[in-house]
Amino acid sequence: MIEAMGLTKKYGEKTAVDGISFTVRPGVVTGFLGPNGAGKSTTMRMIVGLDRPTAGTVTVNGRPYAQHRAPLGEVGVLLDAKGVHPGRTAREHLVAQATTHGIRSRRVDHVIEITGLASVAHKRAGTFSLGMGQRLGIANALLGDPHTLILDEPVNGLDPEGVVWVRTLLRALAAEGRTVLLSSHLMSEMALTADQLIVLGRGQVIADAPLKEIVARAQTTTVRVRTPAVAALTALLRRPGTEVTSVEADELDVTGLSAQDIADAAASAGIALYGLTPVQQSLEDAYMQLTAEAVEYRSFAPLPTAGGSR
Repeated sequence: MIEAMGLTKKYGEKTAVDGISFTVRPGVVTGFLGPNGAGKSTTMRMIVGLDRPTAGTVTVNGRPYAQHRAPLGEVGVLLDAKGVHPGRTAREHLVAQATTHGIRSRRVDHVIEITGLASVAHKRAGTFSLGMGQRLGIANALLGDPHTLILDEPVNGLDPEGVVWVRTLLRALAAEGRTVLLSSHLMSEMALTADQLIVLGRGQVIADAPLKEIVARAQTTTVRVRTPAVAALTALLRRPGTEVTSVEADELDVTGLSAQDIADAAASAGIALYGLTPVQQSLEDAYMQLTAEAVEYRSFAPLPTAGGSR
C-alpha cells in the first residue's frame, strides 16, 4: 500500500505538488493520470525517495521507502528505462542488481524468461530498441518479487503483443494482492488495465475514484440521430438547453434531450428517423473534462502547410 498525506514539493517559487493525499491499495491496478506538468513524475520520485518532500509524508507498506532494508523486495520501480549502462548486457545488468540486493541468480533467469528477453539476454543494452529497453526496465522492477510496483509509461515503444502482455501481467499481479501504480498517457490502454484512478492537475488531486465511476460522472445526454430530414429536425430540436451538431450528411448529435424526447418530437412533426443511439463517453472524454482547466502546456490547431491558405 502507498499512502501520501499532505505531500508537497516546491522548487523555489514553483509548487510542483501541492498538499496531496491519496492511498494506493493492494489488489487493484491504480492508474495515475494528469497533463504534463501536473506533478505525476515528482510524486512518483518522492514515493521512492529520489526527491525529498517539502512537506507531508509518503509511505510504502507503512514505511518511507528509504527505511526498507530490502527495497527491491518491497517496491519495483520503472521510472526511466534508459537508466541502464549501455555497455552491459541485459543479463549482466540484472545480475549486478541481484547481487547488490542479495537476490538469487535463478530469479534473474526467471524475470528474463517472463519478460521475453531470453533471446537478447546477452546483447548489450545500448543496442536495444525502445521496446526491448522497456522490457528490461520491467524485468528490473520485477527482480525482487516486490509487493508494490510503480511503473511510468511501461508500454512505451512496445508492439501490440507487448502491450497486451503488460496489461495481463499487471492485472495478474494485482489479483495476487499486490499494489500496482501505473502512469500512462494512453487512455485506451488505461481503460483496459486500471480499476482505480488518481488524476492530478496543477499539483493537486482532482479525482480519486474507481474508473467506472469517473467515466459515469462524465456522461452527458447525447443521442446520435439518423434521419433523411437533417435540416428540418435540426430546426425542430434547437431550443434553450439543447445542442444539435452535424456529424454526417444524415446524422446529428443531440445533447440535452433524451432519445424518447427526440422520437416524440420527430413523430409529431412527421419526420422519419432511421436510428437513435445514445453516445457513450470514453475514459478519454472523462479525462479531458476533468483536466480542461488544469492543462499547463496547451496545444493549439496546427499551422497551415506551405501550400495551404494563409
